[in-house]
Amino acid sequence: MAAVYKSMSKQKATGRRQDEAEAESRPKNRQKLLLVSSRGVTFRQRHLLGDLNSLLPHSRKDAKLDTKSNLHQLNELADLYNCNNVMFFEARKGKDLYIWLSKPPNGPTVKMHCQNLHTMEELNFTGNCLKGSRPVLSFDAAFDKQAHTRVIKELLTHTFGVPQSSRKIKPFVDHVMGFTIADGKIWIRCYQISETEAGKQKPDQENEEPAISMPKAGKGETNVSLVEIGPRFVLTPIVILEGSFGGPVIYENKEFVSPNQIRSDLLRAKAGRYNRRAEGTLERKVKRRDLGLNTGEGRREVDELDERVLFA
Repeated sequence: MAAVYKSMSKQKATGRRQDEAEAESRPKNRQKLLLVSSRGVTFRQRHLLGDLNSLLPHSRKDAKLDTKSNLHQLNELADLYNCNNVMFFEARKGKDLYIWLSKPPNGPTVKMHCQNLHTMEELNFTGNCLKGSRPVLSFDAAFDKQAHTRVIKELLTHTFGVPQSSRKIKPFVDHVMGFTIADGKIWIRCYQISETEAGKQKPDQENEEPAISMPKAGKGETNVSLVEIGPRFVLTPIVILEGSFGGPVIYENKEFVSPNQIRSDLLRAKAGRYNRRAEGTLERKVKRRDLGLNTGEGRREVDELDERVLFA
């Protein structure tokens, strides 16, 4: 028995050494994300930053940045915290939110406009996931059709992909982050991977359709469904820069319309309606004055059918 035990222990030791050698030979995915916001963010945008920080265990949240023009300071800040990914929330006029994704120190950088923002607390979905778990990133096939979408896909992969070597992660994969392209925008959703046994499913859950359901499992197997967690938001790409927060523009979205321009057009349309009403009121006053309908204004011509001529 002692000889068998020694041989088995030697085999286990050699197996461990081989596994360790293979692990050392593999390239390690070292990704660390820095989450920073500018001054002037609203409560909803601040809550979105907190939700992303809780979903991404390899992220580090820092204090607000005082400047919006000298964004190259973020490269020094990322180098200080040993981060190779930066997500910067730029708030404008207390209404608009722009999200910058960058790979310091050499780039590239993509600037996107964030719309239709909904946080976890606001949505109050039933889904839930373990804090610190790793997500499965699901990308639409449209990301591989154009050059700029492939660059954006790579940046999203490095930003939202939690590496296995992170210190704060849990050894579980229990949620999915979906990235879909529609109408020139990137729609981001987060779902929980829910597994239930076919025999233990409640009667009220059988009639209720989940958000996304898989094919029905056989006897002794589990039913897998996706339940949305949140948050949800939509990103519109604006420009892609070659460097990190600087450099030449390698892509520009010609179809993007600034929210300032949209608000200006709406105000101009309202002002045009008011101007037309004011001009109509002025024309009516001038016409009444010319006809002599206003007391003490204009001259009223006396014709043959006037009362002063008929009943003279």
